[in-house]
Amino acid sequence: MVRRNYIFDTVKSVFKKYGYQPIETPAMENSETLMGKYGEEGDRLIFKILNSGEFLGKVSADLLEGGQSQIANRQSSIANQISEKALRYDLTVPFARYVVQHRNEITFPFKRYQVQPVWRADRPQKGRYREFYQCDIDVIGSDSLLNEVEMVQVVDEVFSKLNVPVTVKINNRKLLAAIAEVIGAPDAFVDITVALDKLDKIGEEKVCNELRERGISDASIEKLLPLMRFQGNTAEKLEFLKTYLGSNETGQKGIAEVSEVLGTAQQLISDRTVLELDLTLARGLNYYTGAIFEVRSNIDGTLSSSISGGGRYDDLTGIFGMPDVSGVGISFGADRIYDVLQEANLFPEFTSDSTQVFFVNFGEKEAAYCLGLCKQLREAGINTELYPDSAKMKKQMTYANNNSIPFVAMVGTQEMEAGKIGLKNMVTGEQSSVTVSELISIVRK
Repeated sequence: MVRRNYIFDTVKSVFKKYGYQPIETPAMENSETLMGKYGEEGDRLIFKILNSGEFLGKVSADLLEGGQSQIANRQSSIANQISEKALRYDLTVPFARYVVQHRNEITFPFKRYQVQPVWRADRPQKGRYREFYQCDIDVIGSDSLLNEVEMVQVVDEVFSKLNVPVTVKINNRKLLAAIAEVIGAPDAFVDITVALDKLDKIGEEKVCNELRERGISDASIEKLLPLMRFQGNTAEKLEFLKTYLGSNETGQKGIAEVSEVLGTAQQLISDRTVLELDLTLARGLNYYTGAIFEVRSNIDGTLSSSISGGGRYDDLTGIFGMPDVSGVGISFGADRIYDVLQEANLFPEFTSDSTQVFFVNFGEKEAAYCLGLCKQLREAGINTELYPDSAKMKKQMTYANNNSIPFVAMVGTQEMEAGKIGLKNMVTGEQSSVTVSELISIVRK
């Protein structure tokens, strides 16, 4: 938790600098709020909650008739009748619901941050968890691309503070929609994006097979191959797109948007952050309509899996009765960031978050004396504890060592008479005799 809070505190400090305000939403939402917002694969990963009481009593009798296989075929309809609520899958859809619910109480554009857990019925493995924390920011009620630029700036500043070099991959769903039109499969836009998003994970051949399984013709797949295979820098990719998409109106708008975001953001970020146009980046969530982002750590030239991602959504609030309100947001995956920091040994020493000074307990009289010293140190802002029992010295020193406490204070009869404290630096092994004020000064340094 000390390490996790380091991530939370770092992220929040940057969010606040850019004017984002904190909110929270419930862990549980109505199922109808969540279902249908994340695509077919996302819907399958939503944790549903059984209704209270006699939930089977609400199920239509005809749905429970027949054998096991027949009932299994009707499980979706049964689930809708026995489960009206679910655990939130992400923080963005609940945020959209929140905005509509409080539309008369907030000022647009509305900038919020949110740090809370989400749940997905996934198979647990490295980088994929059933419960994990997201740290989100969103701006809603503005179409300006300056918001996208700001998202890139926030990413750059967060990971600079965490000492993690990153690559920010950027694309635009308008470009993907135009690609679907150019290859002659406009109605299969969602299927194409879902498959393309897996290119770096499963490779070209398997992506093509998945496209065929989803009903995309070989002729359309053939037209898509140059895009999947194109290599080059951002400028070369933009030139490729201009030719590949031709006069397609949606495509030209996408090129203009992504060019503006990349060009402006590049002037405002540090050298540690690499901006890259990724033509196959799709992001699986159906509600994205414009710019999309994916962030990966880039330590020693090795890219991690996604540790942050987001994008522009033009009408997410429309599903709750408030149409034509555009927003853009990005989410930081705290647990994946934790894994990156842990593996690269990038967590700092957290001396200020745990005990800094440990007092050895020599007995009842000495302990009573040390309680006053502990009070003085705590009032000076130093985390201090006194061992509760007058146990053997070896046991107490082992306790201090195992808890990585940097300073051990020893006060016996002689120290009490002299008004001094025996102090041992557990890192260097150095021992000295100091006053309370001197001890405070040493620890603060």
